[in-house]
Amino acid sequence: MGHGITQLLAMNGIEVTMVDINDEILAKAKDKIKWSLGKFTEKKRIRQEDADAALARISTTTSYEQAGKDADFAIEAAPENIELKKTIFTKLDTATPPQAILASNTSTLSITEMGNATKRPDKVAGMHFFNPPIMMALIEVIKGDNTNQETMNTLFELSKKLGKTPIIVKKDVRGFVVNRILLAVLNEAFWAYQRKEATMEGIDASVKYTGGFPMGWFELGDFVGLDVGYEVGTILYQAYGERFKPCAEVVDPLIKDKKFGQKTGVGFYDWTKGRPRIPFNLLDEYDVDRSWAVAVNEAAWLLNDDAATPADIDTGMKLGTYWPSGPCEYADRTGLDVMLNKLKELYAKYNMEMYKPCPLLEQYVSQGRTGKKAGKGFY
Repeated sequence: MGHGITQLLAMNGIEVTMVDINDEILAKAKDKIKWSLGKFTEKKRIRQEDADAALARISTTTSYEQAGKDADFAIEAAPENIELKKTIFTKLDTATPPQAILASNTSTLSITEMGNATKRPDKVAGMHFFNPPIMMALIEVIKGDNTNQETMNTLFELSKKLGKTPIIVKKDVRGFVVNRILLAVLNEAFWAYQRKEATMEGIDASVKYTGGFPMGWFELGDFVGLDVGYEVGTILYQAYGERFKPCAEVVDPLIKDKKFGQKTGVGFYDWTKGRPRIPFNLLDEYDVDRSWAVAVNEAAWLLNDDAATPADIDTGMKLGTYWPSGPCEYADRTGLDVMLNKLKELYAKYNMEMYKPCPLLEQYVSQGRTGKKAGKGFY
């Protein structure tokens, strides 16, 4: 992510200094940027002189002081470990001018905690890019408890300058928007598989061919990395309790054997021969409305927490994960009452918190806000 964000900034005319723990890592990162720029010129997406100019805007160092002395803005993209990130923010705080904005590319950790590791919590925010940053259109801009509006506005405008679509996460909630909804949906599928209600291939076939999603849930888990999903899942379980109860029987054995998915060659599927073939004839094995029901429920919880707007939630899911529809617009089209009934039916059957309807969803339905047919729903 670090070298991807560096490349994105440099291609948009911004001078960047890339910092890491040793020169070898920095040299590799610069080589990856060179390779990527080469691909862009080869495909005639940019001119050779533009690629050269972008590369010339990038310098590297292992020194925070050298990188930070004239910086307007710093973005951290270290592994998802809050103690490590707090250490980095303390260093950035010392190394950069007092007016500089400090941002984290965390996908779920607390922006507030990182801000509190500095003397400028008002100038610390989240700026969560999606992988690969150069190609993905979405950026989640996250407000910590102490982040001021000026910082949020600056990062919002910077995201647009980079050619991206920013969404605002108004509260420092774990998982922000995209990962929170995505994890709820993956979790539901893992539990359905664990209960032997459908096969792995059956769930993925139903999701892809009936639901119109770009990947099946198990395929997506492998693609993202089961280790990454496991970390995010653990954080969400700590934050929200039983609603995000992980399906340990399905995931833990793979984590233990370091079968993390595509990057290790095997996860739920064997990736050594390329992308798994999901059989078309299993497209009716799993009820895709179960995925939508938990997604809509988690969207309702985000609104209940006043963490995002329906439009930003939908934009996040469509641009961050290529969903065919956002959960709020899907619920409005299908009927909030239909979604609520689905959740109630699942909750009665399994007695699991992930199916327990969000009070806001129940409130909307009781007020007759059932979606498009009523003229009012989430929208």
